Formats: sequence, structure tokens, C-alpha cells
Amino acid sequence: MTASKKSEDKPNSNSQTPSALAGLRVIDISRLVAGNMLSLQLADFGADVIKVEPLPAGDTLRSWKDDGHAFYWKVYGRNKRSLALNFRQSGSIELLTRLISKADILLESFRPGTLEKMQLGPETLIEKFPQLIVVRISGYGQAGPYSHRPGFGTLMEAMSGFASRNGFADREPVLPPMPLADMISGLYGAYATMVALRNRDQSDGRGQIIDLSLMQSMMSVLSADVAINQSTGEIKPRLGSGSNQAGPRGVYRTKDEKWVAISASTQNSAMRFLELIGGEELTRDPRFLENAGRVKNRTELDQLINNWMGEKTREEALEIVDQAGVTAGPVYDASEILDDPHVQDTNVFFPSPDPEIGTLYSHSPTPKLSRSPGKVEMSAPSLGQNTEEILREAGFSDTEIGHFIQSGLVGV
Repeated sequence: MTASKKSEDKPNSNSQTPSALAGLRVIDISRLVAGNMLSLQLADFGADVIKVEPLPAGDTLRSWKDDGHAFYWKVYGRNKRSLALNFRQSGSIELLTRLISKADILLESFRPGTLEKMQLGPETLIEKFPQLIVVRISGYGQAGPYSHRPGFGTLMEAMSGFASRNGFADREPVLPPMPLADMISGLYGAYATMVALRNRDQSDGRGQIIDLSLMQSMMSVLSADVAINQSTGEIKPRLGSGSNQAGPRGVYRTKDEKWVAISASTQNSAMRFLELIGGEELTRDPRFLENAGRVKNRTELDQLINNWMGEKTREEALEIVDQAGVTAGPVYDASEILDDPHVQDTNVFFPSPDPEIGTLYSHSPTPKLSRSPGKVEMSAPSLGQNTEEILREAGFSDTEIGHFIQSGLVGV
């Protein structure tokens, strides 16, 4: 790893620019990925995100460990504060309600109906605290015949049609190797929260309930497949790294056993690439003259590209196609990303000190805003790290807080 000096700077950590979401308070009682991805977006841009985590283990994301360390928590728990609460102990709901009363947003991901059983039904909360926006994350949504089922992202990646499109035609459907449905839902959720805030602040000051379904989020990004099927009856086949819509497109092995991704999906770029690998004769080949032909004759075209790539190293191939104006890029594994000069120069990642592993690399706040950029102010907290300060801010006395700690209602 040879990250440049520029990437050593923590992004915007010392900036005097006011945070866009400063003053916004979020109570996050969600678990795992979607909720943490959502609240991370708000936290990176200045919202005060309070993670209310269950004792004794905290957010389940803390249990996702590699080499004994919870990297997912370290990355997606940054800029947040942690209060550890025994949800099963008497007094927990009253304490949580006190926190919610001072919040703008409540974020939860329990199975539908659980909040109501906890006497924290969203309609009731909004009647008591009209400013509140309640974001409800679930697998299937708050209504419908499947709403009572537990629904992890894996099921939505299957039901949405993603797995049926992913992989190769002669093999089984392939699920993504990362929590794709949760990540997409988290981003949708952050957007929906800002829409709800805009509505609240531009109208009567009242909040609302956001029903964030992992199934609907995942299906939305594959919606065109349903439209195509309903109109034509076609079910798109799995094509590996190829495309059903345009070509050439795929990944190709180079002489040094590395891979290059090619996306020459416009007519001009396709013609430039064909001339590059086969001269003018290939650009006049009737099989490849139009996009529909290139998609239909994808196997033959891929073989020509593979033959061309196989005679060059990845570096050589990328230099040639770049000079020709063809859209291409290297297929990186995680060990190569930080060495890329563009990644370094634009601070896509940055290192920060970590008490357990020494240096933690994580992504910079995304996207970049010119006037109110995101900031990384705090590392992910330990379980209950901020319990006492949060309770004091909520108006509890030191005597009350001491009693809560002694009784095991909260952890520090």
C-alpha cells in the first residue's frame, strides 16, 4: 500500500464550514446494515446520531468481525454516539421516550408491530411529539401479507430478480457478496428522511412516518426488467459480466493474469474499440455494425477481445484503450484500490488512528458538497461510550444516572 500524502489528511475534520445538518438529532435504535448506512449519511453531514444499543452486546453489526475486529462497525458507526440500554428492564421505555421527545428523527428496524408492543407506536409518538419523523426499516414493509416475516437483504436480492440476472447462464443464480439491498435501502432512507424534513420545515412543522422496505428498494433498481417482461414476455438471461442491453461490455483477462473492464456501449466508442482491436475491417463486419448485433453476437465479439487482451499486460492494455478514447478500467481487488493515483488524489479513502488496529482506512463522506461538505469528527464509539453525557443532555441528574448504571438499566 502506497497511499499518497494527500490521502493522509482526514477529510474536512478541521473545516470551519458549518455542518449542513448541525442541530438535527437522530435516535437510532436500528440494527445491522441498512439503518447504520442511513444514519451514517446524516452523521457525516453533521446530525447528532445517538445509537441506542441493547445490552449486553450492542448493535449486531459489532459481531461482524474479521481477524477479531468489527470493521463494519468501525466504518459505518463513525460520527455517532452510543448509549447502551437494557430494553428488557423496567424503566427502559420511559428513558427511551425521554430521548425521543428531544429528537427530530427516530430510526428503527424491528419486525413490524414491535414498536407498538413496546408502547412506542409511531402514530402515538407523533401525536405526542409532532416534530418527529419515524423511519421504519423492514424487509417487506409495514403492510401486506409478508410484512410479519423477518426479511434480511439476502431474500430481497433473490426476490427482486437480481440473483436471477447475476452470474453465468449454465450455473446457479448468484447473490451479491456484500449487503447490497441494505446499502441501497440505507441510501434511499437518507434521501426520504431529507424529503420528510423539507416537508416538515416548509409546511406545518409536523413529522411523518417513512415505510422503508428492503424489498421495494431493491426492486426499484431492477424495475426495467419487469417492464420489459410485461411488454415482450422476455426474461433476461444471465450473461456473467456481459450486458443484455449494449456491447461490447465485460471483463477480459490480460497477459499478466489480471483483468480489464470494458464498456464501449455507445456507437462511437464501440466503433473506436473495434478498429483498435481489429482495424477497419472489423468495423465493417455486419455482425458488429449495430448495437443489437453486438449484443446478439456477444460470444464471438468477446473472443476477439479476449485474444487482443491476452497479448498485453493490464497496464499496456489500459494505456492503449485510454489513448483511443475507449471507456475501460482495471478490475481491482481490495489490496489495489488505495494505490490508484486518482483514488489517492481525490481522497476517496483516508486513514485515521484506531486504538485496536492502529490505522483504519475508510471512505470519505460521500458525495462531495462545495459549501457544506461532510466531516469525520469521531471514530465509531465503544458500546455505551457516551451514555452519561447523553442522559445529562436529556435532563437526567447525576443521581438518576448513577442509579441507572447501578441497576443495570444502562451501560457505560
